Amino acid sequence: MANCLRKMRTNTIDHAGIGTFETTPLIDKLIADVLRSGRISYGPMSREFEERFAAEHNCEYAILSNSGTSSLQVALQAMRDHLHWSPGDNVIVPATTFVATPNIVVHNNMRPRFVDVRKDDYGMDPALIEAAIDSRTRAIIPVHLFGQPCDMDPIREIAAAHQLRIIEDSCETMFAKYKGEMVGSMGDVGAFSLYMAHILVAGVGGVGTTNDPELAARMRSLVNHGLSLRNLNAGKNFAPQFMLGRNFEFEGHGHSFRITELEAALALGQMDDPYYNILAPRRRNARHLSTGIKNANTFTDTGDEWLTTSTPIADRTHAWMMFPVMVTDAAPFKKMDITTYLNEQGIETRDMLPILGQPAYSYLDPSDFPVSADIIEKGFYIGCHQGLTPDHVSYMVQHIERFYNGYQTN
Repeated sequence: MANCLRKMRTNTIDHAGIGTFETTPLIDKLIADVLRSGRISYGPMSREFEERFAAEHNCEYAILSNSGTSSLQVALQAMRDHLHWSPGDNVIVPATTFVATPNIVVHNNMRPRFVDVRKDDYGMDPALIEAAIDSRTRAIIPVHLFGQPCDMDPIREIAAAHQLRIIEDSCETMFAKYKGEMVGSMGDVGAFSLYMAHILVAGVGGVGTTNDPELAARMRSLVNHGLSLRNLNAGKNFAPQFMLGRNFEFEGHGHSFRITELEAALALGQMDDPYYNILAPRRRNARHLSTGIKNANTFTDTGDEWLTTSTPIADRTHAWMMFPVMVTDAAPFKKMDITTYLNEQGIETRDMLPILGQPAYSYLDPSDFPVSADIIEKGFYIGCHQGLTPDHVSYMVQHIERFYNGYQTN
């Protein structure tokens, strides 16, 4: 696949992708166990993964679905139905995020209200939230981007003052903490993704976390076509009851957002010490990339920085789903120049999740969101995942230095 790690047969580095997946003996065994069991739909692998994932994120409940987007969708729908919100009510979302964040608001027949993000963590700027709140605002969806939690304390204070609910869009961030609190546990619901190029990879899949049993039950129901709440096992993470004890009774307008045991087995096989096997090498690679780019900047003619990188904030841990980079105003080149060059060398780049300029949200004026507009113009990201070795990171840095050399005058 284009976004997976590849090496030439000579072991020469020729590609550094955005994401990776590599099977292990444990994953192979779990997949074989599923196939031998004959049970492909939701079952013991799914339940074990949910229990372990919830515990890792300091939550009572975790509800699997077929994508992070679906987890966001049912989280908001569960709140909307439970609290009797009206069509057209507002939900505050950041102007820099993946398109799924505002889309699920629209799918729930509500209106996204956009606020700009901060330069330091790319998260929603708490100082701008109050101005976006009106009498019809019902919830806030802060997004933990690129692996780093956003600034949750002021967001929670604002939400409490205005009686707003919080859905943490944590699709890009797992196993990370904000002031000692785990992502996904600081709002009413957290939503995570298991998609390719994310942190835990199952191909497809999502997880919704909560400590609210009412929301957990409703989310499980909505994932299963709106199955009646009395047909869910409250003592077993609201798993659907076995067929003999269950009638097909549907009390809500739900979805077919279920996952299979095969995806659950893939994810479960990566849960053994994810801090050592997944996060530690990502953090190592991020440190090396930061140092390499800083060193490259020292060789510019003027001494100005041409690229800047994300710096982990002291009160948070960083999962480094990817490595964001910004082209500075001092650089003699544009973002397209360096990303085109890097892609030609097999170093994959992506834009930093723009909403502004998307046809679906063409009514937004970029001048209202200057930080997000700057990110669109100058920001991109590269990979730093656990499949990248020190040789891959050196390859990436060397090509950044070679690109710089083309702009030197000496």
